Amino acid sequence: MASSTKYIFITGGVTSSLGKGIIAASLGKLLQSRGFSVTIQKFDPYLNIDPGTLNPYEHGECYVTDDGAETDLDLGHYERFLNVATSQSNNVTTGRIYNNVITKERKGEFLGKTVQVIPHITDEIKCNFYKLGEEGKYDVVITEIGGCVGDIESLPFIEAVRQARWDLGPNNFLVIHLTLIPYLSAAKELKTKPTQHSVKQLLEAGIQPDILVCRTEHHLPAEVKKKLALFCNVQLNNVIEAMDAESIYDVPLLMKKEKLDERVITKLKLSSKTNTELEHWKDFLGRLKNPTEEVTIGLVGKYISLPDSYKSIIESFTHAGSSVECRVNLKLISSEEINKDNIDTKMEDLDGVVVAPGFGERGFEGKIETVKYARENDLPFFGICLGMQVAVIEFARNVLNYPTANSTEMDPDTSAPVIGLMEEQKNIVQMGGTMRLGAYACELKKNSKAYAAYGKVKIQERHRHRYEFNNDYLKEFESAGMVATGLNPETGLVEIVEIKKHPWFVGVQFHPEYKSTVLSPQPLFVKFIQAAIDSQNKKSK
Repeated sequence: MASSTKYIFITGGVTSSLGKGIIAASLGKLLQSRGFSVTIQKFDPYLNIDPGTLNPYEHGECYVTDDGAETDLDLGHYERFLNVATSQSNNVTTGRIYNNVITKERKGEFLGKTVQVIPHITDEIKCNFYKLGEEGKYDVVITEIGGCVGDIESLPFIEAVRQARWDLGPNNFLVIHLTLIPYLSAAKELKTKPTQHSVKQLLEAGIQPDILVCRTEHHLPAEVKKKLALFCNVQLNNVIEAMDAESIYDVPLLMKKEKLDERVITKLKLSSKTNTELEHWKDFLGRLKNPTEEVTIGLVGKYISLPDSYKSIIESFTHAGSSVECRVNLKLISSEEINKDNIDTKMEDLDGVVVAPGFGERGFEGKIETVKYARENDLPFFGICLGMQVAVIEFARNVLNYPTANSTEMDPDTSAPVIGLMEEQKNIVQMGGTMRLGAYACELKKNSKAYAAYGKVKIQERHRHRYEFNNDYLKEFESAGMVATGLNPETGLVEIVEIKKHPWFVGVQFHPEYKSTVLSPQPLFVKFIQAAIDSQNKKSK
């Protein structure tokens, strides 16, 4: 198979959650800084078609792309680091692979052959490996293989990687194995044996890793690196130390110091085009680590025991905070624990509050109390997706005097359905991939907080919802002071609501956090942080 695109595969061993996604994104950033066009894809070994139906406690947040794909949260890291949009093609699961093969079989495309894991499943996996490279837009495609080497679920993917070496040729193919070097405090010793066993499992599957990236809490002495090189059959300078970092955004610079990008370029015989030295990245880190302001923001949600459920929101605050040289201390608050009796205590030390997205009625009334407090006490408020809907319901109950106002998601029989199921959703029975997903247009009113943030009338933001503002109530809301400042130009769907007389009260139906990156902080997050700083200054005076 002739190919001008270079393919890098990243596998993991010893334990999960070592940070393959961050290493992939960091390497991608380093190659990008040298002038190469790069994309990253994630292959997940679970049987769900996509993570859209997974509980956030199971898998963290579900990240949504412009083209409406519900994907793994690692795609968020890829976009935040590379500042390049991903798509449906960048996240593939075992479920999708098998679904594609079975669909072909039902159509008779295998001409009566017995359909097997090898070659039919592995061929389908390889077809998806190469899809982005065949578009001709990328010099390098980085593929992260989810899970751990040795997992039964990952076996077809590992076999497909082995076969890919022969398809692509040695100069177009590279395997990076991310592993853990544990430190035994009782023995005061770093142990290489788990990594040796992990590489041995890869070798048994027919794959020799070219580079070892070793996660560690302590620096790797020269003798440890030599031992790893000897027993894992890799060159000494291809044993890369990956020390625990203060921030995920330090990792590209740490990997550059370890010369990971140089090792990759040498192995793949790439000719480096430019070297921009990551100046913008260093500027971002400088502002992040040397803030001139500091605010405390409450993030109110129902999944806060697993912060990865709100990964994109948390990272958006990092990007936006850096842009205004402000350290944002996020206080995660369970909406289930909020009630009328403790709301003052929960909110008293906050400079602003975000009500997070979510589904279902658990913790819903706690979110209502949060919005009420923010509205009545001039506390900067930002509602995202369900957070906007909660703001609408609270306003209907306590300002418009509809005490039973609700969303039909929470109460199908409510007498005041200010939030209702979207018309096109009413006949849908399948749960997976059927919400209003992906990027849609929104037009802003010029005298609004949203327009002040974006600086333009027409914007595009990503969505993930089934319910919407009920426009039958729009005039009533606007006459009472809650105004629709952003509308979908085609359907009239309310995308943004604001309270005019409040210092900063904005609710959005879309998910602005999905498009925030290191080099392009999301405008609404930036203005919200500025409002929190202003609120803090006003209180201190």
